Amino acid sequence: MGVWSHEPFGNDTAADWAWGLVESRDLSYVEATLDKVLEQGSQYLETSDAEEAVAAVEVLAKLLGNGTQSDAYTEDLDVWVASQKQVPSVALLQKGQRALERIVSNESELLELWTETDEAEAWKMSIEKLQAAIRI
Repeated sequence: MGVWSHEPFGNDTAADWAWGLVESRDLSYVEATLDKVLEQGSQYLETSDAEEAVAAVEVLAKLLGNGTQSDAYTEDLDVWVASQKQVPSVALLQKGQRALERIVSNESELLELWTETDEAEAWKMSIEKLQAAIRI
């Protein structure tokens, strides 16, 4: 896993995911990403799917004015967010919450990987900040 930070866009997978987002015109890309995690139910959740979902939730947070990361890794994303006129629906925010809950539950490879690092607490706090940022 190419990771340099516990933040939502602190990994290669999220950065690659953002390229697809900036090509889209609405939130269907975000919703499809969240659905991919939620449709897996209690099956083992792969790291890449979880990292993309965390990035998608950060987009929702940014659209609400509550983003948790703004730096060189989010520049193109921030331009895309600024160009959007839409506000995430309650249903989409709820999907974001459920996806984050799934990511920090059992059978999550991303949780397992972060638990094995010295940055586990920072990552957990980052997820908690995202949960608060999209709370309805």
